[in-house]
Amino acid sequence: MEILLVVILAALLVGAFVWWRRERAAREARSLADVRADAQRWYERLGGQVMNLHGDHPAVRQALVDAGERYNAAGGQLEQARTVQQYRLARETALEGLTYARAARVALGIDPGPELPPLAAAQGAGELTRERQVDVRGQTFKAGPRPGRDTPYYYPGGRYQGRPVPAGWYSTPWWKTALGAGAGVVGGLLIADALFSPAFADPGYGYAAGYEEGFGGGPDQGGDFGGDQAGDFGGGDFGGGDFGGGDFGGGDFGGGDF
Repeated sequence: MEILLVVILAALLVGAFVWWRRERAAREARSLADVRADAQRWYERLGGQVMNLHGDHPAVRQALVDAGERYNAAGGQLEQARTVQQYRLARETALEGLTYARAARVALGIDPGPELPPLAAAQGAGELTRERQVDVRGQTFKAGPRPGRDTPYYYPGGRYQGRPVPAGWYSTPWWKTALGAGAGVVGGLLIADALFSPAFADPGYGYAAGYEEGFGGGPDQGGDFGGDQAGDFGGGDFGGGDFGGGDFGGGDFGGGDF
C-alpha cells in the first residue's frame, strides 16, 4: 500500500512538473510573439516614413539618410532575431530611425506627428534649447535646437565616450568615431567640452553648469545635466546610432550616428 502511494505521489509530481514546463514554454512563446510584433510594427512605420518623405534641404536629406540606415539595420536585425532581447534591439533601432524621420518632418516644416517612446540610449542626455557656436583649434562647430543650413546633422541624444550629448542639430557629426579624420585633429571630447561647457578648458565648469548655457534636462535627470553618468548606453554610439543595429547595432546605436 505504501509503495502504491509513493508511485501515485511520484506520478503527480512528474505530471505537475511537465505541466509547469509546458506553461512556461507557452508564456515564453507568447512573450516572444509580443515583442516581435511590437518591433515589426515600429519597423513598418519607419518604412512608411522613409518612403514618403522627401526634401532638398540639407537637414532633411541628412535626417532621411540616417532614418534609411536605421531602417535597413532594423530589417537585418529582425531577420536574425530569435530572442526577446534581439527583438528589443531591433525595436530600438526602428525607434531611432523614427526619431530621424521625425526630425526630417520638423526640417520640412510639417507636423512631426505623435511623440515617440524614449530611446534607451538618450536617457538623461537632455536636449539643446538655444544655439551654440565654439571655435576649437581653428575649426568652428555649431549646435542648436532647430535645423539650419549650418546645422544639418540631427542627433537624438546619447553618450559619447561616457559624456552625455543632448539631442539637437549640429554642424558636423563629430560623435561618429569613423569621422575622426573628418574633424581634423580635433577630438570628439574636445568638441564636447567646448560645446557643452560654459567656459572651454576651465576646470571650474562642468555639464551641470552647462544647463545655463542652453541645455534642457532629460526626463530622468531632474534638470541636472551633469547627473549620474553611470548608465552609459553607448551614447550616440548606441547607437543610434550603434545600438547593435541602426547604428544601434546596425545604425550607430553603439557607435555613433544616433
